[in-house]
Amino acid sequence: MNDLLFDMALCTVTAWTLGVAAQLIGQPVILAYLVGGFLLGPSGLHFVRSQETIGVISELGLIFLLFMIGLEIDLKKIIRSGRVIIVSAAAQIVGCCALGVAFFVMLGLPLGGGHWDALYLGVAASLSSTVIIVKVLYDKRELDTLPGRVTLGILVLQDLFVILFLAIQPSLNDLRISVLLISLARVGALVATALLVSRYVLPFLFYRIARLPELVLVGALAWCLFTSELAEYLHLSREMGALVAGVSLSTFPYALDVAAKVTSLRDFFVTLFFVGVGMTIPIPTMSMLGLAFALGAFTILSRFLTTFPPLYALRQGLRASLLPAINLSQLSEFSLVLLQIGVVSGHIGNDAKAATSFTFVVLAAISTFAMGRSNAIVRTLVPLLKRVGLRDLDQVGPRDAETTQHGGARIMLLGFFRTASSLIADLEARNSATLKDIAVIDFNPVVFQKLSASGIKVIYGDIGQRETLVHAGVGEAEVLICSVPDFLLKGTTNERLVRQLRAINPKAVIVAPADLLSDVEDLYAAGADYVLVSRMTESTELCEILETIDGGLLDEKRGHLDRRLKNRHEVLA
Repeated sequence: MNDLLFDMALCTVTAWTLGVAAQLIGQPVILAYLVGGFLLGPSGLHFVRSQETIGVISELGLIFLLFMIGLEIDLKKIIRSGRVIIVSAAAQIVGCCALGVAFFVMLGLPLGGGHWDALYLGVAASLSSTVIIVKVLYDKRELDTLPGRVTLGILVLQDLFVILFLAIQPSLNDLRISVLLISLARVGALVATALLVSRYVLPFLFYRIARLPELVLVGALAWCLFTSELAEYLHLSREMGALVAGVSLSTFPYALDVAAKVTSLRDFFVTLFFVGVGMTIPIPTMSMLGLAFALGAFTILSRFLTTFPPLYALRQGLRASLLPAINLSQLSEFSLVLLQIGVVSGHIGNDAKAATSFTFVVLAAISTFAMGRSNAIVRTLVPLLKRVGLRDLDQVGPRDAETTQHGGARIMLLGFFRTASSLIADLEARNSATLKDIAVIDFNPVVFQKLSASGIKVIYGDIGQRETLVHAGVGEAEVLICSVPDFLLKGTTNERLVRQLRAINPKAVIVAPADLLSDVEDLYAAGADYVLVSRMTESTELCEILETIDGGLLDEKRGHLDRRLKNRHEVLA
């Protein structure tokens, strides 16, 4: 017991210390946990005395991790996913798996006869890190962009794919049709039981204990462990049971409360899980480094081979097709989980798991750096792809070519975000003749397609590039409206953009938005004729709302808003 407490304390202190250091240098804390485990384990300083006990505790962390992942899988969002996300995700997952299995078999890794290293590595290479991707996209404020939504959609469907793989994983050594059908029947029984209990029993119980936080926590853990043991009884994995337990709760109102209660406990055990994985990483050998290099190179190359082509074929443009491929170019935490399950099941050797852990560390660092500079990378790649013959959305038809060559738009919207979407909708509602005088410059393929279909002039291009502005004809426009806030602009700011516009067109009226009050004077100094300060517009409306509340007229004001929203079809809803 004393050894156990000492080992847990040592692992926790080491993980926290290295985690703080990782945050200071901008790296994922998971890397710190793996490095900490390596240093404490038999390949490092050999400080941990009871690695088997840590392994048991880390398995609990794995179960809680999968439970939380299940809670975060929104089946309704998967069902509502558009054709672009579903097709691109299917191509990426199936393509990576097929290419991966073939590639690793060519390298001499086994596939069958009780050894499934090539299959596990192929599946592991098809998964990307939700933790790393969401953090970087959140920091860059790109979660709500088209490439961000495509990336997140693919990640969600990757999680769904893992559920299917875990369903057949226990039967890999005897994978006959009859055995597969039995496995699927067991999965069906597990899922049906979980859904029925979570639909008809758990809501009543959780409602009764909602005011007792400790019982909510214990109830969530009891449900997770009960479903895990039910999966074990059905000869499935405990890990799959935990995942199903989470998914069965994900669409219900108390899911958020359960997640909030379990998160802190999960974080502790998950920390020990990744430290435990780090302990199993041996001192690198030439063969292990060779496999790790092959896995890393394949992961990056396969993302571009399986993600870019379907998105490009779906007419998303070069930029929106490249960015998800860059975002997804790393291994997932789930890859480590799957390899750990494979080792425990006796399906793979420790070399494959060690190589995957090493590759995860390297790719996490590389991909974090690449995602932070993804727009610069895309700006370099797009001209190269055009030179080899790939056409972008700015090269797709005579109508657009005529617009860009002759300019001719009196009013030009530079960038197209929510404010611009509402402006177009208001002008359409008023049947305003001004619409025929407007042209939009933006590189969002959805905007390009929808505006073109509605007859509005649209030019596909990056407003951060001077060549785009000149080619689009901003030099002849009378009014130039910058409609995108600074935090969404790529490679430029509104102040820089205004200076460029004023240099190209000294006579035009330029309107630009200010994120901060201190930006107003800078924009005027740069050459803007009017600065939009949205916070002041919103505060004016809030003042009016307070007055209507005092006058008992809030329902009337809300009715006015409802009438404006009725039958309103914006490009960016």
